Amino acid sequence: MSSKAEALERVRRHIKTQYDMPEIQIDGIQFADKVARFAEVLQAVGGKAVELKSGEDLNELICAHYPEAKIIASNLPEITLATINPDEASNPHQLNNIDLAVINGEVGVAENACVWIPQLLKERVVYFISEYLVVLLDKSALVHNMHEAYEQIDFHDKEYGVFISGPSKTADIEQSLVVGAHGAKGLLVVLI
Repeated sequence: MSSKAEALERVRRHIKTQYDMPEIQIDGIQFADKVARFAEVLQAVGGKAVELKSGEDLNELICAHYPEAKIIASNLPEITLATINPDEASNPHQLNNIDLAVINGEVGVAENACVWIPQLLKERVVYFISEYLVVLLDKSALVHNMHEAYEQIDFHDKEYGVFISGPSKTADIEQSLVVGAHGAKGLLVVLI
């Protein structure tokens, strides 16, 4: 038994009175156009959202946004421009110097333009070590707010997941902004 399970078991043994959980009704924010709101907020935080048009080639769209990218990592079969499948790396150090990573997102949130990224790669370091990140997201997976997002995500079957919104950035006490401090310098979300 893990220390967490053991601690929870001890708490359960010592609880004398049980109370039912209260019924909570949360009316989260709603938007007339989730796609437009998502794109607007993502741009405000330094990212970009584009919609894949009918008949448009996904690989060409990505190349048009990142023509300088040489080392492109993806385990998605539809990404034919990938030069490395990160799942085939024998250790994470082989994934150094990735110019661009193309991954799938599971849920997008219009309220704050974040995308839930479950661990769909063997090495999750790819999400943060690549210079630029492209996230493919089904438009039907966009929700209005975080309350709706949490209802969509099954946390029990995931070992790891992260919400990503825009490129990585941080600022020191002198307000000097650094982009790409702990992750990608740029984020493109392709709405499919």
